[in-house]
This record gives sequence, C-alpha cells and structure tokens, in this order.
Amino acid sequence: MTADLVVTGRLALPEGILRGGWLSVEGGRIAALGRGNPPDARERFDAGDDLVLPGVIDGQTHAASYGGLAGIESTTRSAVAGGVTTIVDMPYDNPEPLFDEIRLHAKLKVISDLAHCDVALYGTVMPDQSLDEVDRLIAAGIVAFKISYFESHPVRFPRIPANQAFALMQALAPTDIPLGVHNEDQEVVLAAIAACRAAGRDGIEAHSESRPEAAELSATAHFLELGAAAQAHAHIVHLTTASGFDLVEQSRARGHRATGELCVHYLWFDPEDDGAELGALMKVNPPIRPGRRDELWDVVREGRAAFVSSDHSSWPVDNKRTASIFDAGAGVPGLETLLPAFHTGAAARGLDADRMTVRMLCEAPARFFGLWPRKGCIAVGADADLTVYAEGDNVWDASKANDELRWSPYDGRRFSGRVVRTYLRGRLAWTGDAVVNKPGDGIYLPRGTDDGAT
Repeated sequence: MTADLVVTGRLALPEGILRGGWLSVEGGRIAALGRGNPPDARERFDAGDDLVLPGVIDGQTHAASYGGLAGIESTTRSAVAGGVTTIVDMPYDNPEPLFDEIRLHAKLKVISDLAHCDVALYGTVMPDQSLDEVDRLIAAGIVAFKISYFESHPVRFPRIPANQAFALMQALAPTDIPLGVHNEDQEVVLAAIAACRAAGRDGIEAHSESRPEAAELSATAHFLELGAAAQAHAHIVHLTTASGFDLVEQSRARGHRATGELCVHYLWFDPEDDGAELGALMKVNPPIRPGRRDELWDVVREGRAAFVSSDHSSWPVDNKRTASIFDAGAGVPGLETLLPAFHTGAAARGLDADRMTVRMLCEAPARFFGLWPRKGCIAVGADADLTVYAEGDNVWDASKANDELRWSPYDGRRFSGRVVRTYLRGRLAWTGDAVVNKPGDGIYLPRGTDDGAT
C-alpha cells in the first residue's frame, strides 16, 4: 500500500532519538515507523540531520484577548510557523470570557472557520455564577478551567473570590480536569503599585517591586491549600521563582494533586539585563523578576515544572507605548519563538536540548490536557503532527512574524535553530518560508477523546 507521506530523518520518539529513521502517514495518522528502506509514498520529505519532533503543544495562549474571537486566525497562523500544531487557549476572550455553552459554541464556530492549527480550550466562571455550566463545559470537552485572584478587567478578566474558587474545586475534584489560577494577591499588588506610583517609580525596573514575590507566593499557597482541602487538581499557570515550585512540591509530597507551569520568557529575560532596551515590551504578569533565570532553569533540569508554555498574548505594540509601566498592557507574543527560545536556552546550559524540548513542549502538555497519545508523540496511531527543527544561526526578525502583531521582545535575539517544516495531521502547514494551509484546517480538540496511538 502506498502511504500518503513518508518523512525520513532524525526522529524524536518517546523512547529516544531514532537516527536514520522513517515514518509513514496514512489518513492523517502515523501508520508505521522504521529504519532502513521506507515504504512507497505519494509525497516524501527528507529532513536529513534536522530534528523531527512531534508538533509542539503550547499550553497557554490568549488568542482572543484583544481582537476578539477573530484573533484565532492570526494566532494559529503564527503557531504553525513556530512549529506549534496545537494551542490550548485561555478563556479570557474579548469582550466576554468563555464561561458557558453559548460562548463555547461561538468559539467552536470560529475555530472551525479560521484555525490553522488544532485548538483545545480552557473554560472559566464569572463572579457569583452558578456552577451548573461547569458540567456542560466538561461534557463538551473543555480541557481545564482557570480563574484569577487578581482583577485585570471586571468582565473580561475578573477576580474570583475564595469561596467560589473552593466550590469550583469541589465540583472538579471527582474529575481529572485541572483548575488553574492567575496567582497574585490583589490587595498586596494594589498597595505596592500605589507605593511605586507615589514614589514616581514607573519604569520596567519597578514592575517586579510593584507586584512583589510575596503577592505571588501567598496567592499560590492559598490556592494550593484550597485544592488540597477539596482534593482537586490545583495548577499554578505561571511561577516566576523556584520558591513557588517549592510550594507545589510540598503539596505534592503530602499526596495532593498540584502542578506548576513555566512560561518561556521567565527562562529568557531579566530586567537587569534587558529592561533598559525593552521597557514595557517585556512586561508580563506576574513579572519577570531580576536574577531568577538560573534557578528557573534548575527547575526545568530537575523536572519540577509541569511543562513550558508561551503565554502568548495578542496585544498590538501600541498597547505597550505608554508613559508609565503601570498603564502598559501585560503580555507578549510568543508562538513563533517558544520552540527556538527554549531549545536555544536548554542547549546553552548543557542540557539534552532535543529530549528536553520534546518532553516539555510536546509530551508533558499532551498528557496534562488529556490529549495523549493522540498528540505529543511520534508513535503509530498518533496524529501526524510533525515539526522539523534545523539547528543553525537564526536572528529573530519580528517584522517577518506570521501574526498581525509584528513585534516581539525577542526581536534581534539570536537563536540556535529555526522551524523549517510543520505538518498538521500529515498535511504541510509551514514550508519554512510561508504558511500554506488554510483557515479552518485546524480542529477543536476535546479532552480525552480518541486515544489513538498504540
């Protein structure tokens, strides 16, 4: 039988790197794996010495945070250019978040019409909302829920009180669905911002001070303890210090379901080194803290992070051009830089960058969100989502990004490789120069359906 596609090269399999390997694709799935002579195929691609890894799963994106649901097109186009074949999109859409079936179906329609890559979804609840919708969203395949301890916007990104957070945890406890949190104590942050403003300190160097580690750690500890009491899976969606991961480990050591996530910008930037150049272009919440990169890479090395994500945000650059850091939007684009930034950083620190990248950007998020083994691995039966990563000098030029933003804090940064090919279910999506698949080629991915691979 003639396969639809055969890819040969250095294959990143779950058990390790297979040099001189081949995989065949039939009907959008990986049909066979081997070494030596590959089978006949209607299409072939020889990756040579480049790494063929599973399509990257970005476990934290905000596709519709600015331009509304239509932002899914630009975001997912950028995703496939970055080797990302699945995004897990946060619920904080503009103008309203995803908190019920009506908004879910609206988002599903846009995914069906506009997505270039596959999309899994977080859901949320609104303040004082009945939890009746939670079961409906779970039945529809929501992969996780998220709430915030800090109000960024009263409607789009509201604060959820502790009693409601605890009730939601109790509702989720019998399931395998995580509840994530934006982990900043509101009162501590507001007081610290007011103090910085009063002192006339309004540059990027004051950002970490204005959202202090104490606010992050206290919110983290509070959330973990609620999760422990409810026997639910408590997930911290971004930790900026090793101390935060210590809290997660302490909860796990007591037998509770607790996890912590790292975003790649915390592994790459430092305001002491990059703040003068970037200013608000590197503003994220919680803040990138001075002097913490090495300890966070130790967290990665020690296997203490659940996975690494981009926390991609679709803010236009004008949202960053404010006189005060406190008026600038928080968040950065990151879909096309997640893979090269993480791989480059891992290699620079002497880690096995190939295996670490596959583990933290592919396998771990697939397992976390209930998409494994259909996603996240090169295995027979899995979706033929493939990313080809070529090592070599790559200076990132944000003006050539494939989204509508055309800016990045990584602009001009030097990576040690680039994505030269992306396949979505066996169909070419990115050639290394252009996105060639169409809006609507991506699909919605419910949690836990079709375990696929054998």
